Amino acid sequence: MADPSSYRPASGQIPDSPGVYKFRDEHRRVIYVGKAKSLRQRLANYFQDLANLHPRTRTMVTTAASVEWTVVSTEVEALQLEYTWIKEFDPRFNVKYRDDKSYPYLAVTMNEEIPRVQVMRGHKRKGVRYFGPYGHAWAIRDTVDLLLRVFPVRTCSAGVLKNAARTGRPCLLGYIGKCSAPCVGRISPEDHRELAEDFCDFMAGRTGTYLRRLEHRMREAAEEMEYERAARLRDDIEALKKAMEKNAVVLTDATDADFIAVAEDELEAAVQIFHVRGGRVRGQRGWVTDKVEDVTTGALVEHALQQLYGEETGDSVPREVLVPALPDPIEPVQDWLTGRRGAGVSLRIPQRGDKKALMETVQRNAQQALALHKTKRASDLTTRSRALEEIAGALDLDSVPLRIECYDISHLQGEDVVASMVVFEDGLQRKSEYRRFQIKGFEGQDDVRSMHEVITRRFKRYLAEKEKTGEWAQEQALTEDDGRPKRFAYPPQLVVVDGGQPQVAAAKRALDELGLDDIAVCGLAKRLEEVWLPDDDDPVVLPRTSEGLYLLQRVRDEAHRFAITYQRAKRAKRVRTSPLDDVPGLGDTRKQALIKHFGSVRKLRSATIDQIQEVPGIGRKTAETIAVALAQAAPAAPAVNTATGEIMEEEEPGATPGSSGEPVTAGVPDERRGQDT
Repeated sequence: MADPSSYRPASGQIPDSPGVYKFRDEHRRVIYVGKAKSLRQRLANYFQDLANLHPRTRTMVTTAASVEWTVVSTEVEALQLEYTWIKEFDPRFNVKYRDDKSYPYLAVTMNEEIPRVQVMRGHKRKGVRYFGPYGHAWAIRDTVDLLLRVFPVRTCSAGVLKNAARTGRPCLLGYIGKCSAPCVGRISPEDHRELAEDFCDFMAGRTGTYLRRLEHRMREAAEEMEYERAARLRDDIEALKKAMEKNAVVLTDATDADFIAVAEDELEAAVQIFHVRGGRVRGQRGWVTDKVEDVTTGALVEHALQQLYGEETGDSVPREVLVPALPDPIEPVQDWLTGRRGAGVSLRIPQRGDKKALMETVQRNAQQALALHKTKRASDLTTRSRALEEIAGALDLDSVPLRIECYDISHLQGEDVVASMVVFEDGLQRKSEYRRFQIKGFEGQDDVRSMHEVITRRFKRYLAEKEKTGEWAQEQALTEDDGRPKRFAYPPQLVVVDGGQPQVAAAKRALDELGLDDIAVCGLAKRLEEVWLPDDDDPVVLPRTSEGLYLLQRVRDEAHRFAITYQRAKRAKRVRTSPLDDVPGLGDTRKQALIKHFGSVRKLRSATIDQIQEVPGIGRKTAETIAVALAQAAPAAPAVNTATGEIMEEEEPGATPGSSGEPVTAGVPDERRGQDT
C-alpha cells in the first residue's frame, strides 16, 4: 500500500480550473478517473488525513502511485472526457454499471434496398431504426410474429433472400402470407419500403390512425359484400390490438421519456430504466454497480446517464429524462444531453400524477433487482474468496493470487502451433486481458519448448514495460501516445500452465532466466487433476470438493477453449486459401469481384481472358496473370491461348509446345512464372 503523501503534487502545481484526473497504480495502470469543476479543490480532498476518507476512497488512494490531470474549457467537456476515459481504461475503482447481458432491440434495416426486420444487439448502426430494448429476444419475436400478418416485411437473411431470387421460389413465410416476397417480385422494392415504414410508424406508437384506417376499409369491404376481405381485415385488426396489449399504455399523453430509478445501500447500487415511447413501455433494462466512493444518488444518476447515452445520438435520446435525484451541478449534464440529442432535453424529478406513479414502479423494480443481486453475490463472493484462500494455502503463497494467468498450447499434429493466455482477476474472467501467440522459435510439435517460448515472450514484454514505467523513468515518454502502459505491463501473482511437471519446469526456467522470482508457478495435469509445483517430485492433490481446485479447473479449461478457438481459426484460414492468393497484386476486393462474377474458382478457371476482363477493375494484363496462375494451380486444366483468349485443345502425345497455339505462359515475363506472393 502506497503512502499518498509520496506522490501528492504541490497545491500550486494543480490548476484551479475544470478538468479530468487519473490515478495510476505502481504498474502505471489507470485505476480511477474523475472530473472536477476545480481540479485543485477536488484533488485536495484525496490527500487529507486517511482516517477522514471513506474506506473505499482510502483503498483507492493507497493503491495509487501517481496522479495526473488534463485541463478542459468547460464542465461539459470534462463530462465527455471522463466518459471516454472510463470506457477506454476500464478503471477498477470507478462506478461501472455491470449489465448482465447485451439487451436486444427490434431493428428495421432501412439502410438496405429491401429493409429487414430482425433482432439486433450491440452497437447501433447508421440507417437502422431501433425499437426497445427488450428484456428477452423471444419478446421481440412474439411481437413481430403478430405484426407480420399486417405488415409482411422481409425477415430473412441476405443469403436466403439471394437464394430465393435465384431460384424464383420464396421461403416458407412467403407461402403462408407473413412475407410479401419482394425476392420473387410479388411486391416492388418501393412498395416494400413503404410497408416497412408503416411497420416503423406502428412500432413508434402511431397506432390510432392506422387502426382507424383498417376499420374503415373493413366496413367498406363488408358493405360491398367482400366478406372474405373484410374477415382478413378484421383478423388484422385483432392481431394489431393483441400486439398493442403487450405494451399497455402507462401515460395518456403519448410521452417519449426514459425513467431512471436507483436503489442503493452503503456498498452497492442498482439502476432500473424504463423506456417509454408513445406513452407505452417499450423496453426495460437494469445495471448493478459497486460504490467505490461515498457517491451521492445524483452522482450515480450522472454515471447512469453517461452509460445510457454515451454512444447514442438523435431520437435515441428522448425529450424527457426523469430521475430520482439531479446531478450537481445539473447544467453541464443537461447541456451534454442536449448536444447528444441535437435538441432540448428536460432532465427533472417527477413531482405528481402518472409520471410520479410510474417512477415509483421503476423504483420498486430497482429495489427488487438490488435485493436479488445481493442474494446471489453474497454466495459468489464467499465462494471466490474461499477458492483463492485455498489456492494460496495449497501452494504456500504469501498472499492470495488476485491475478492469475493461465497458458495452454494447441496444435493439430504439429501444425498451426499456437498458445493462449487467459486472465482471472479476483476469481473472475477479465477477457480484455486475454492474449494469443503463434509459436515462432521452431517448427513442429514440442509443448515444452512452446511453453518456454511463450512465457519468455510474455514476461520480456512485462520487463520492458516495467523499465519504461519505473520510478526512475516517470518523466520519460511512454510508447503509447496517450500515456497508457502497453499490453503485458501488469504482472500476475500466479502463473498456471496446462500440463504436468515438464511444462511447469519450462515455465519456471523461463522466469528464472529473466530474473523473476516473485511470480508463483504451478501446473494442472488433466489426467488426475493434479497440481504440480516446480522442483517437487510429487504433486499437490486438492480435494475433489475443493473450491480452489474448481477455480483452477475453470482457469485451465478457459485457456484450453481460447487456444482451441484460435488454432481452429488459423487452420480454417489456411484451408480456405485460393489459387487467386498466388496472383501478384490481386487484392481482396478484386478477388471477391471475380468470385461473385463467376460463382466459383472452377468456373473462373474455365473462362477466357476476354471473359475475365469483363469483371470491373480487371485489365488485360491482370486477366492474363490470373489465367496463368489458375492453370499452374491445376496442371490438368486445359491451356489458354493468351493471344486469342480461347481455351486450347489438348495436344496429342509428342506434339511440340505451341503447335496448336501459344503456350499458357506466353506474354508473361520469366521472373513472374511460379512466383509466390
